[in-house]
Amino acid sequence: MMRTANPALNAKAFEQARSCGVGGSMSLQGTVNKSFILLFLLLITASWVWSKVMQPMTTLEGFPGTVSRSAGAVMPFLWFGVIAGAIMALITIFKKEWAPITAPIYALCEGCFIGGISAIFEIKFPGIVIQAVSLTFGTLFCLLAAYKSGLIKATENFKLGVVAATGAICVIYFVSMIMGFFGASIPMIHSSGPIGIGFSLVVVTIAALNLVLDFDFIEHGSEMGLPKYMEWYAAFGLMVTLVWLYIEILRLLAKLNSRR
Repeated sequence: MMRTANPALNAKAFEQARSCGVGGSMSLQGTVNKSFILLFLLLITASWVWSKVMQPMTTLEGFPGTVSRSAGAVMPFLWFGVIAGAIMALITIFKKEWAPITAPIYALCEGCFIGGISAIFEIKFPGIVIQAVSLTFGTLFCLLAAYKSGLIKATENFKLGVVAATGAICVIYFVSMIMGFFGASIPMIHSSGPIGIGFSLVVVTIAALNLVLDFDFIEHGSEMGLPKYMEWYAAFGLMVTLVWLYIEILRLLAKLNSRR
């Protein structure tokens, strides 16, 4: 039985698709290609929103640099990305056969969110975004290499542990969000103290391990001969995990920078 903590890539999703596929079968290479397309679309809108705040300039010494506007300039794009991205994600999850259309739209919307939140963090902590991007892709390729080489195996116990940990994190974030409506918060986990940093390290680790589950699920999905549109759906699921990992790394780096 295949198991993943990613709500987009669960066994039920693949089982449903298996019975209604037409027009070719899902392949591993096809899923990789679709993943790169979604990433490219995300980067297009993220770069565009980023440019609304971070303007290129030349310093007095003749070296290239950037000048930032108010973070408020990207807030409309950021909230559009959050709301529209969530809507497109839900549509994609419940209407998997629409993934060839909804997954690219999701990537474009999510790019607005990523570009906006990145610009806000960059204004406060210059240089943090390039660090977060490097760590995110470094983690992705390292875990992919470890998975393909067999250093990390997605055993049933491994899957159970990651799914349980991911569920616990979701509960914590949900409770924190509800408490926020009443002006309260869970003590210390959002601070830049040792507990807050430790919590972020745990969350980053769990988000990264979800990539291993996604790799395993995509590999098995291609072996099952699922319909062609599932390449887009699986690429969408992988993109969800990557966005989560990037945001968590960004938050961790922000906490570390706050201690300086």
